[in-house]
Parts: sequence; C-alpha cells; structure tokens
Amino acid sequence: MAVGPTTRRRQLGADLRRLRERKGLSLEDAGALVSISKATLSRYETKDGSVKWPAVEALCREYGASEQERRTLVELAKDAKIRGWWRSLADPIPNSMNLMLTLEDEVVREDHYSCMYVPGLLQTRAYAEAVHRASEMRCTDQEIAHMVDVRIKRQELLERQDPPHIWAVIDEAVIRRMVGGQRVMRDQLRNLLALAERPHITIQILPFASGAHAAAVGSFVILAGQTVELDVVYVDIIGGGLFMEKPEELERYKLAFEYLQAQSLGIESTNTFLNQVTKEL
Repeated sequence: MAVGPTTRRRQLGADLRRLRERKGLSLEDAGALVSISKATLSRYETKDGSVKWPAVEALCREYGASEQERRTLVELAKDAKIRGWWRSLADPIPNSMNLMLTLEDEVVREDHYSCMYVPGLLQTRAYAEAVHRASEMRCTDQEIAHMVDVRIKRQELLERQDPPHIWAVIDEAVIRRMVGGQRVMRDQLRNLLALAERPHITIQILPFASGAHAAAVGSFVILAGQTVELDVVYVDIIGGGLFMEKPEELERYKLAFEYLQAQSLGIESTNTFLNQVTKEL
C-alpha cells in the first residue's frame, strides 16, 4: 500500500519526538535552539497541522541526526500535505468524519467491534440510509443523501488492488436489530455473507450466549498504520467520535479486541448463524 500524506505527517511527528528524546532535550530547550516556540514544536510532534521543512532540517542538525535521517525527515515534511478524495466533494464533510476519512485512506488494517449497527464499510446503501435517518433527526433529505454517499464512497477502500484487512466482530444485537425493515435487513445480511468470502475481510458474530465481554464501552475501531506508532483507536460517541493514540490506550483496546475475537463464533459458525437469521427474515 502506498504511503499517503497523513501517514507521512504522523511518521514525521513520531520521528521528531524520538530524536529529541534521544538527545535528552525538553520541548522548550529544543525549540529555543531553532527559534520556535514550545507550543509549535509540540504541534510538530503531535502530528497536528503543517510543518515547515527548514525548521525540521534545523531540528535534525541540533538533534545530531544522521544524514539519512535528515534527508528522510525533510522529505516527509515537504510531502506531508493532507489531500484526499473527500476534499473534492461538492458538499463539505462533517468535521466528525474528516479525520476518520484521512486516517482510513492509509491504513493497512482495521479491527471493528460493533454493538449497535453493522460497520459502515460493510453497510448496504439502504441500511446506511436507515441508520442516518434514525440518528440525524434534524437533517434534510439532501443532507442525509450526502452522508450516505460519503459512506458508500468510503467502501471503495475495499476494492483497492491492495486493500486493508478488515476484521469485524459484530454483536448479535446488531444482527437482530431490524434496521430499515425486513427487506433492508435481509439484503444487509446477505451482503455480509458475500463480503465474508473475500480474503481480506473477516467477520465474526459475538453471540448473546457469550454473556459479559471486554467491550462494555461500546463500539470502536482500531486503525492500524504501517508501523505501531501510527495506530489509532476511534470510539463512537453521539455526534462524532474520539480518537486515542497513547500507548496505554491502544494496548487496552487491542487486548479487548483479542478477547472479543476469542468469545465470538468462528468463521464457519458465523456464516451458519448469518444464513439462519437471513432465512428467518
């Protein structure tokens, strides 16, 4: 998978922090060496916003970086401009979705736990519309249609020559919840069965019989970058979501996902379950 601008920007921030800490400098002391503020250097390291490549070059000199490290980081700084397919849409993308789309455009793997609805990447258009109509009560038909278009456009991620691996653990409640009516739900379950046949998509059902489980916090997605430093967790909340990338946060959610996988039905049993519920509809 090609390295995109957001991955480059996040890698740059992680590398700048690593070099500074290797040198034993505080943010304030390092910034003073190249005449930039502590706040600006902190922003560079936390992967937020644009970076001026001459400042990166100066930092590399003060940090004692090798020539190869310096060239690599300067190149990252020059190329780290966020652009994506969503930037070309006629209508703006909601702020709550902007970062998600930016990160998702460059992941190598996504681990989903869904306790309310089918993960967006696996939804049919009719199912997605029913979800948006239920959750966006004050939106116009045009606004809902736009949000559904964005969701369906996201699914082109699955059609890439080298798509990320999607692993979805879906609570049985999601499968039993009648979203959009019987026909819409039947088509959605058939869509899950079809998607599960793809080598880069794995679907497991977490049955009611499993009882209490490790994800009492609700739905979440682990977005895995090309290195562990680029991993992010996205947690659903009303009106948007929270992004977390501290090592202890990532470890907690990754461990929870491993437990969820262990408590869920196997792949063959999941397919059997989905076929059974589809026939009941």
